[in-house]
Amino acid sequence: MEKLNWNRKELETYLLIYCANADFVESEDEVEFIKLKVAEDVCKKMRKIFKKDNDYQSIQKIQKALDELSFSETEKQELLKEVQDLFIADDSFTINEHNLLRGLQHIFN
Repeated sequence: MEKLNWNRKELETYLLIYCANADFVESEDEVEFIKLKVAEDVCKKMRKIFKKDNDYQSIQKIQKALDELSFSETEKQELLKEVQDLFIADDSFTINEHNLLRGLQHIFN
């Protein structure tokens, strides 16, 4: 895979979009949560990329961007906290979301 050249905000946005789709339905609350976190232009750009990717490609990109951007352990934990906040934004924490969070914790460590 070639270099992504994403900045931290782009990774955060892609990650949140990916996670919002964990249960195959992006709720309005999850969409609003993402909109509060990132600029609209970044969100549109990353949604366009996300829509072209399958699950494997998404995970690979997240992992590669984490490596390229040299996130500290603290920064990784902050990203995981944002993911948790996203998952509970719609007052629902599905089994798919729970499993994805577990997988991301493994990737982040």
